Amino acid sequence: MTVNYHDSNTRMSQAAVHNGTVYLAGQVPDDASADMRGQTEQVLAKIDRLLAAAGSSREHLLSAQVWVTSMAEFDQMNTAWDAWVVPGRPPVRAAVEARLARPEWKVEIMVTAAVPEA
Repeated sequence: MTVNYHDSNTRMSQAAVHNGTVYLAGQVPDDASADMRGQTEQVLAKIDRLLAAAGSSREHLLSAQVWVTSMAEFDQMNTAWDAWVVPGRPPVRAAVEARLARPEWKVEIMVTAAVPEA
């Protein structure tokens, strides 16, 4: 059994690839001064980069978990999400309101995707 880990430190990896599936850690924005839409766009761009490094892309998403700090801003997150997700290929998704590790973060997203065969 082979597992490949990407962007690891002593605590965690940002991605792990096993048996044709890439699992990403929860991604948060780098610029927490942005509004919900801006933070979501940052997170989705990070997801794009991590998936590409693991040999996948948003076209191969299987599932997504989304945490937002306020359902009052849920529509802003969905606006960014809807512009990003591949039409006709939306993953299964759960989205909940939660307190995140840092109070300035408004959104965290974790995805799983297939790695297409070469």
